[in-house]
Amino acid sequence: MTETSRPARPALSRRGLLFGAAAGTVGATLAATTASPAAAAAPPDAEDLVDLARTYPFYGTAEQAGIRTPPQRHIVFMTFDLVSPQRADLQHLLARWSAAAAQMMKGGAIGRIEPARPDAVGLDTGEALGLGPAALTVTFGLGPAVFSDRYGLAAQRPAGLRPLAPLPSDALKPEFSGGDLSVQACADDPQVAYHAVRDLARIARTTGTAATRFAVLGFGRASAGPGQTTPRNLFGYKDGTRNIRGDADFDRFVWIGDGPQGIRGGSYQVVRKIEMHIENWDTDRIGDQNAVFGRFKQSGAPLSGRDEFDTPDFALRDAAGAPVIPPASHVALAAPENNDGVKILRRSYNYTDGINALGQLDAGLLFISYQNDPAHFERIQARLGAADRLSEYVSHIGSAIFFVPPAAPEGSYIGAPLFA
Repeated sequence: MTETSRPARPALSRRGLLFGAAAGTVGATLAATTASPAAAAAPPDAEDLVDLARTYPFYGTAEQAGIRTPPQRHIVFMTFDLVSPQRADLQHLLARWSAAAAQMMKGGAIGRIEPARPDAVGLDTGEALGLGPAALTVTFGLGPAVFSDRYGLAAQRPAGLRPLAPLPSDALKPEFSGGDLSVQACADDPQVAYHAVRDLARIARTTGTAATRFAVLGFGRASAGPGQTTPRNLFGYKDGTRNIRGDADFDRFVWIGDGPQGIRGGSYQVVRKIEMHIENWDTDRIGDQNAVFGRFKQSGAPLSGRDEFDTPDFALRDAAGAPVIPPASHVALAAPENNDGVKILRRSYNYTDGINALGQLDAGLLFISYQNDPAHFERIQARLGAADRLSEYVSHIGSAIFFVPPAAPEGSYIGAPLFA
């Protein structure tokens, strides 16, 4: 994925962006009193920077932005149900969405914010005015119902687009599951991401083509991309250490390599809303937490190694003959070595919904993965769900699957070859 940057404001560190000078002073004081000397003295991470002038192109690339793109800091993910049964209405919506996304990814508005006539309605809601592109990417997905006789697309249905098999981890709620269309908006400014989805939802509503189904606002990327420091999930563990990075693995595991134009070069998007039982986790002793993940919490190293990126040694045993990495740990069950080499691209985010009816923290992981065969996700998740010790602390409460078409050339729109 190529990128361009306008001559612009200097890059901001995450600390500077989120907290500002006053809060930074408080944070520094707190860190000095609670962190180990080595941690307190560590220099800022040169990779942990935000460039609010960065842009990514919507048109003219092989795949849609927001998949291979290094994950940004924030996400708004929303699904829609199709309301209109008309094929032309679906095409019109995808065309308008594509044009709007292209404008917003350049940092522009999708129309007049303040029309000249006082009785006119603005075409852009305006809350991102002056904020810059902030590395915004907008990625569109098509659900199973799109490929039906209703829209004349049954013959174009991608081979892997089907309901996911029931999985041991399922505790699914209908209000967080399903959908006919998906919009994934990621940016380094949360208001930029929200603005993108808000304007797209407004287009869907005013055209009468689709209605919103569910939405998740995520923060703090929970999977690393190329050149990024591995982030942490809300359990405090590094997440995505062994994520797909190289072109060879993208070609082998992410992009669909065959099929007609409009399918080839796409991918399947699996979305899971995973609720974390944070209060229960927070009372568990650190040795058990490490055994649940199979990694050390602070360094991220596998229990068999010393560095985060050491390859886990699942055969290594301790003095008593027990495996150093427990077989029921998350890392052991999810590792490609234990799943016939299968990999998926993780692009997940932390989320919070405040507190629940019991007064407990309502938060978790918006798990998003991309793969060229949903069976790869099902295989790994079935293995995790059957024995994973982490399942004691999480519940999969939402689920959806979408086909993500290749990118559109300029002058066209997402999914256009499917209607040819």
